[in-house]
Amino acid sequence: MVFDFPKAELKPLRAMLRLMDLGQYDPTLVTDDGGEPLGYAMLWLPRSRQGALLEYLGVLRGKRNGGLGTHILPLLAARYGQLFGEAEAPDADDEVENDLRRRRIAFYERNGFRVLDYDTALFGVHFKSLYRGPETDDRKVEALHRSVYADYFSPEHMQRYIQLPLGPDEAVHPAPAWVEEDGEEVFP
Repeated sequence: MVFDFPKAELKPLRAMLRLMDLGQYDPTLVTDDGGEPLGYAMLWLPRSRQGALLEYLGVLRGKRNGGLGTHILPLLAARYGQLFGEAEAPDADDEVENDLRRRRIAFYERNGFRVLDYDTALFGVHFKSLYRGPETDDRKVEALHRSVYADYFSPEHMQRYIQLPLGPDEAVHPAPAWVEEDGEEVFP
């Protein structure tokens, strides 16, 4: 994952393991018929089990550009019923980076996601909010999306680090790193 995602987007392993212990994280390995790894998906589950937040979707190096990501997404949608997603907003100072971000968003749109009418900021990173599922009311999707984080973080952490929704003119709160409830920063 450290090769596939920007450092600012990587959740610490400690946080993933804690969520797994709580039964709220589902790491999924995608293999071929012979058991060879092809890709992975990391999903964060709300306590309600209404959908899942697709945090990471990756195809292993050497296996990319063959449509595997497009093949994986419908399987995840069938398994969870509805998927929430977040992709970095194309608002960087670097236009090459913005093009990459727009391509990521377009990939999800081609694969059944829609861009919601609200953005999100998490630990200082601005995201476009995405959704794939049957719900058409963005306020209902927003409430379920927010519950993924609210089920884990305290109200104080939510207010400081999770801006969901991020208002149209609201500045993204700066954040040093992913910070656990015990106050320990766990990003390297």
